[in-house]
Formats: sequence, C-alpha cells, structure tokens
Amino acid sequence: MKIGFDNNKYLSMQSAHIRERINQFDNKLYLEFGGKLFDDFHASRVLPGFAPDSKLQMLMQLSDQAEIVIVISAGDIEKNKVRGDLGITYDTDVLRLIDNFTEKGLYVGSVVITQFAGQDSAKLFKARLEKLGVRVYLHYIIKGYPSNIPLIVSDDGYGKNEYIETTRPLVVITAPGPGSGKMATCLSQLYHEHKRGVHAGYAKFETFPIWNVPLKHPINLAYEAATADLNDVNMIDPFHLEAYGETAVNYNRDVEIFPVLNAIFEKIFGESPYKSPTDMGVNMAGNCIVDDEACREAARQEIIRRYYTALNRLQDGTGTDEEAFKIELLMKQAHTSTDDRRVVNAALDRAKSTGAPAAAMELEDGRIITGKTSDLLGASAALLLNALKELAGIDHEEHVISPHAIEPIQQLKVKYLGSHNPRLHTDEVLIALSMSASTSVPAQLALAQLPKLKGCQVHTSVMLSSVDLKTFKKLSIQVTSEPKYENKRLLY
Repeated sequence: MKIGFDNNKYLSMQSAHIRERINQFDNKLYLEFGGKLFDDFHASRVLPGFAPDSKLQMLMQLSDQAEIVIVISAGDIEKNKVRGDLGITYDTDVLRLIDNFTEKGLYVGSVVITQFAGQDSAKLFKARLEKLGVRVYLHYIIKGYPSNIPLIVSDDGYGKNEYIETTRPLVVITAPGPGSGKMATCLSQLYHEHKRGVHAGYAKFETFPIWNVPLKHPINLAYEAATADLNDVNMIDPFHLEAYGETAVNYNRDVEIFPVLNAIFEKIFGESPYKSPTDMGVNMAGNCIVDDEACREAARQEIIRRYYTALNRLQDGTGTDEEAFKIELLMKQAHTSTDDRRVVNAALDRAKSTGAPAAAMELEDGRIITGKTSDLLGASAALLLNALKELAGIDHEEHVISPHAIEPIQQLKVKYLGSHNPRLHTDEVLIALSMSASTSVPAQLALAQLPKLKGCQVHTSVMLSSVDLKTFKKLSIQVTSEPKYENKRLLY
C-alpha cells in the first residue's frame, strides 16, 4: 500500500501540541483519550503509514510529564461487558491496560469506578485492585446528569465524587471502551482542582473525525462507517464557524453536548476557555497527511470492508438493516462500490467455476491468488498455501505438505475431536506446514513468506469460521466475506 501519512512528523507535532496545551493552564491538563491507545488498526488502515501504536509512542515521549488514570463504569462491571475486538471483559481489560502501560514505562496512577451505586461486583473489583496495590476512586451517579448544571457543579454533584490524587502535569484519562465516563471524570476533577485553587484544563484527543479535512473526505466517511452501529454523524462544527468563520469537522455527540460543557466550564471557572468543541481537541493527524490520494483510496477500501462486515453481522443476527444501509450510502458518497475491491470478483469467479466455496488474495504487488475447496483443505487454507508458494516461487503443482501428513490430522479431527468437517482450517494447515518444514526445503521457503502476507486483502465466497477469522487477523490480513453460510446448519 502506498504511504500517505508521515508517522514521525505526527509523533513530534502531536506531543509538542499537547505540551503547549498543558502550558495554557496551571501546568495541569486532564486529557480525555478517545479511541484505542494500543493497536489502532483503523487509523493505520485509513492513514497508510500511521503505526498502530502511534498514540502510545506519542505518550511515551511525554512519559516524564504524564500519568494515566483508567476509568471503568460500575454498570459495565456488573453486566460483564466484553470488548468485541479482544473478547475479554472490561474489568479484565483494565488489568491488561495497567500491565501494558507499566511495561512501556508509563505511570498508571489509579483506577476510577464511575456511575457507582453500590454494585457488589464493582465492590469486589475495587477490593481486588487494592490488593494488587492499585489506588481506586469512586464516582457516583448524579441525578439529572448532564442537564441539571446547578446540581452537577456543586458539593452534592461533582463534590461527592472522590478527588483523584495526581502528581503530574498531564493526566491522561482512558478507558476499556466508550461510555465509561471519561469526560465526566475530567470535569469532576476540574471542579475539585478549582476548589483547591488550581486552574486545571481539559482537552480531548480523538483521531477521528479529522477536523481539518473536508466533511465528506473518505477518511471522515470511513469513521462514520466504523461507528455506524452507534449512529455517529460527522458535521460542520457550528460553534467554530460562528466564532472564527472557519469550517471544522466534528461529530454530532460533541456538538450536541458542547452547550452543556460550556455552561459547566462557566459555572466552575466563571468563563469557558473554549468557543467550540473543536477548540477542545488536540489532534494533529490532518497536518501529517503527505499523500491525500493514497489516504482517500485506503479510506474507500475501508468503507467497503465495513460494508461487508455489516452484511455479515446482519446475516448472523448481530447487526441491523440500518447499519448496512448507512454504510451503503457512505460508499456512494465516497464514490466507490464493492467492484473496487479486486478480490471480490476473483473469489466469486473461482467459486462459480468450481461449484464450491473459494477465496482470493491480493498480494502487495497486486497479484491475485485464489484458493478452492478440496477434500483435504478448506478454501482459506488452500489460499494461504497457494499464496505462500507464489511468494516463494514454488510451482503450484508441488506439494509443500504431503497429503499423507494431512490425513492423520483429519482422522484426529473427525474420530477423536468430534469435528464434522475433515478439511483443514487455516491454523491447522500452518501447523502442518511448520512440521513439514523440519524435513522439506520447499516447506521452509513457503513458511518464511508469512511476514509478507501482512496487509494483504482477502475475500471469501462464504462466511468464515471464527478459527479462520482469528488466523487471518493474527497474520494482519484484511479479510471480507460474502454474507452467506457454507451450509444450512442452524449452529454455524
């Protein structure tokens, strides 16, 4: 993929801008950190050149000034809310985040349990953290939040929340996922700091939408596609336009809440430090795009991938018609269609010619490789082998795994592990290839090509099993599937 984003420029510009914002206040800034600090693959897909851990690297440049506060909602603990991308509960993710930050040399000061109303599971989690040596604070539900401003900005509102003891000028407020209460935690701290005579500041760091690229730029449309299930809508910031006469892009939730935030700022400080929701942001990503067309094309491809994801979610009952319709409309606005994803027609044509499920991959240099279903291998497993042989320069008729090596694995699956499908999945074929590599030079050559699959595009003519999806994800392959089951069994 063509590089369109200068990651080094982003790291230096972003950290410098945050330092400037800290200095605007009493050397105390509460920074609400939206999105993912680790593994921000959406940003790396639509801004080719953006490293998935860029935000973490940027924070590490500020490690001497920053401390991290992790926020989790008591309600999310109570209902065992799960992160869809990792498959772990929010409370488990808090522990993961603490470990990851600490390993990177970043200081985690405390954890805040928000919207606390005596939930037993939240009490247990608090006790568990404290036994591990982590400081925990409780923030409570405020009646009438966020509209009852006189109550919110009072000793019976924010004043009831426990004051979070912090020691560094930059306090990064992050969370396992949305709706955890990051903004409310920041504002509560502003109230407590003001009562202590400290004029602390608040800022928001979210990568998308990018405020200084056009509203209908594919990058911003791709953000809408990514949040279609939340019904987020990008819009021109009317407060910014009125205050400065400049067009800036924001999204509906920030625009809708700004009058309330402004009133809270005025209640705390006497006047608001910001004239628009865009003013609150510190995102410099738009200034680091070095090839606009490369980013536009990458974003268009992301919208198509999101469309297929929505269709698959609709098929398995986890999505809605509205989500799929919205992304279809976004594709039209971005002037793209599924025909612009080259692997789609390649996979469908192979499926039609073989009369069975098939898959196609686009390699980094644009070559298209396909895989078909056979007695030994599923289409995705065959595709992986064919791609590795192509990259290694091995003739496609040559076996890198002996059929005799595959048969015992099939017998194990069917006879002893209760599988109905004897064909090898992607993970199983990679294990078989690894075993063959101990005695076969071609297998060694094929296995050595695995890193070259990173970022490749795949499409399959049927929806994939969770096993194959996980394997593709681990290999950093970007996969889409037709919204169609391979068979008509109710339990897929």
